[in-house]
Amino acid sequence: MTATTTAIDLNADLGEGFGRWRLTDDEQLLSVVSSANVACGFHAGDPATMRRVCDLAAERGVTIGAQVSYRDLAGFGRRAMDVPSAELAAEVAYQIGALEVFARAAGTRVAYVKPHGALYNRVVHDEAQAAAVVDGVLLADAALPVLGLPGSRLLELALGAGLPAVPEAFADRAYTEEGTLVPRGQAGAVVTDPDAVVARSLSLARLGQATSLGGSTIEVRARSLCLHGDTPGAVELARRVRRGLEESGVRVEAFA
Repeated sequence: MTATTTAIDLNADLGEGFGRWRLTDDEQLLSVVSSANVACGFHAGDPATMRRVCDLAAERGVTIGAQVSYRDLAGFGRRAMDVPSAELAAEVAYQIGALEVFARAAGTRVAYVKPHGALYNRVVHDEAQAAAVVDGVLLADAALPVLGLPGSRLLELALGAGLPAVPEAFADRAYTEEGTLVPRGQAGAVVTDPDAVVARSLSLARLGQATSLGGSTIEVRARSLCLHGDTPGAVELARRVRRGLEESGVRVEAFA
């Protein structure tokens, strides 16, 4: 089958720590990925961490994105929350603005926005919450690309508002038959076998396809490929994925 693309962005969630606690190996992952989704303090991250990650990303030429979340440090942003639209829009803009300070201090900028965790999954179908995220992005910067799940309400509303809408795929998460992510609480939701992750990455990048948890082939056409920084062995996994992509003729390059 003919490949769908010869280039793809490789992104990872970074800066996911707080105070003395660190979850992600930011320094090592920044030597592999082309884009960094930096936690902005609501699900993880703090000012010192945000500044450190922005400095490292700028030094290595990695594009910086704001990973915005519900205000949920205790639950790592993975708990369902009901936030009024105006409040959510303001909080999204607030997070982007906070990260932008440190990005500019490092000589670069926030180049895109990606929701995290429960917010990411909520805006796939929830019109009001998706619209609030878009409103928050517009408030911060009316030209920022939005990264999200293909076919989501978020990307549809972002496009309608004049924002670049960038579809994303996941190498280390299982998909449902409908092309959404399998909930983390369900068996098989996270793919940890390195060979399987590499094979899925190649299929997503070259064919625009993934195998659902039920075994069906589904279409997932994306410009960016995510590897979670908190996946066990994330650094070596990222290296293997990048090497596999490049050896198969797929360039790894940022979309923004």
